[in-house]
Amino acid sequence: MAAKPFLSDIETIRKRAREHIDQGAITAGYTADRETVIKLLNEALATEIVCVLRYKYHYYMAKGIHAKSVAAEFLEHANEEQAHADQIAQRITQLDGAPNFSPDGLLSRSHADYVEGDDLVDMIKEDLVAERIAIDSYREIINYIGTADPTTRRMMEDILAMEEEHAEDLATLLDELGKKGEPAKARPEKSTKH
Repeated sequence: MAAKPFLSDIETIRKRAREHIDQGAITAGYTADRETVIKLLNEALATEIVCVLRYKYHYYMAKGIHAKSVAAEFLEHANEEQAHADQIAQRITQLDGAPNFSPDGLLSRSHADYVEGDDLVDMIKEDLVAERIAIDSYREIINYIGTADPTTRRMMEDILAMEEEHAEDLATLLDELGKKGEPAKARPEKSTKH
C-alpha cells in the first residue's frame, strides 16, 4: 500500500492561495457550512453578551455578609465572558460574516436566559444554570463543527473549558455559602415590630 502524501503539491497550494484572494482566511480547504457556523457563532456571541450583562448586574447588586468576595467572582466572570464575546466576534469576521451585536432579539439569539435573582444565593444559582446551558450548547457546536473548521472548534473548546471552570467556581461558592449560613436575602428585611 502506497503512503498517502502528507501535503498537496506546494505549487498547487500556491496556485489555490492566489485564486479567490478576496476570501481572506476562507480557502478551498474549508469544508464547514460557513453560513451555519456563522449563525451558531452569533448565537454563542449573544449568549456571552447576555452572560456579561447578568454577571455585571449581579456584581453591582450583590449584598450580604459574603457579598464582597462573591461580587469579585462575578466581575471576574463578566470580564472573561466579555473576552469570549470578543474572540467569537473576531472569528465571525474571519469567516467573512458580521457579528450581531444588535440589542434587538439579543435574548432570542442567546442560549442562556437573563435572570437577575432575588438574593446572593439566587444570583449564584442563575449564573450556574447559565453556565450549564453554555456548556451543553457549546459542546453541541463543537460536535457539529467536528474537523471541518479546526480553528473555530479549538476556540470553542477553549471557551467551553472556561465555562466549565466558571460552573465549578459557582458550585463551590454555593457549597461554601451553605456552610457559612449566608442569609437568605441579599437585602435585610424591614422589622415588623412597632
